[in-house]
Amino acid sequence: MTVTRPARLTGAALCAALALIAAVWILKDLAALGSPADLAWSWTGDPGTTYLVRGRVATSLADPLLLVVCVATAVAALRSRHAASALVAAGAVTLALRLPGLWAPGSGALVTALLELALATGLVATAAAGRRRADGPHEQLPTRPRTGPAVTAGILLAVGAVSVVLWEAYTAFELPPEITVDRFLGGRSLMGPILSPPPGWLAVILVALYGTAAVSAFARARHTRAFGLLAGAFLTATGLALLARVVRFELIPYFAEARTVEQMYVLTAVLEVLGGIAVLVLLAGRGAPAATPDPYGPYGSYGAPPAPPYPPPPGW
Repeated sequence: MTVTRPARLTGAALCAALALIAAVWILKDLAALGSPADLAWSWTGDPGTTYLVRGRVATSLADPLLLVVCVATAVAALRSRHAASALVAAGAVTLALRLPGLWAPGSGALVTALLELALATGLVATAAAGRRRADGPHEQLPTRPRTGPAVTAGILLAVGAVSVVLWEAYTAFELPPEITVDRFLGGRSLMGPILSPPPGWLAVILVALYGTAAVSAFARARHTRAFGLLAGAFLTATGLALLARVVRFELIPYFAEARTVEQMYVLTAVLEVLGGIAVLVLLAGRGAPAATPDPYGPYGSYGAPPAPPYPPPPGW
């Protein structure tokens, strides 16, 4: 299956609109802070910076990620054989990330959520409605990933999903129940940016994304490339954010003297960064070559055997 030209153009336009919304919010935050470094540190989740810029920053790490994803998806919609799966992946992630904005405080978050939910729904609908069969062998169809890279990427993504689950379980054990509920559904105990999804909600999205991409990779499905690259981008970005906090707290030079939980933070950050980059490299390569049909059919150059005569001659 491939995608019609109008669907490609529509999907690219919707992605451009989503990217524009994210860019406007980022520029607004940059103008409010006046320092790209402070904005970048707030995206990493650094507690000190988050407290200092509280109330002045609306974006989180998800917003620059969505900006990059939407730009890449717009390009893929116009040029890639994997346009349909790329549109679905970007639309599904945007829907999941922006859904908590419907009950978040502030009119800005609500309007942004409604607008982006509508655009993301349009992405999924465009990909579904614009699918068609290839007209001929000259059209490029989505390919399956190669077995080795796909299995390796699937293992790395599965490890990433398990890591998120374990850290959420540890956090839930350490915090009071009411704060744990707020981490998943939002609440007054959270002091994050207005566009940021609750941390627990984001963890559920990451587990679902990593798990879906891992299963697709193990099955060598045709949509593995789109979902796998998206999952790899999120895995790399979250790992870099955690690694930045680890470096700022100077945990690496004193790794041996650090507490066990701090050592696990360091190991998780390094593994997520390396694993995410590896997933991007493994799935960005060429897929498995499609089987070339025999121009002479299954019987070779001689063609199919002739049909038996009718009526059959005596002794046939």
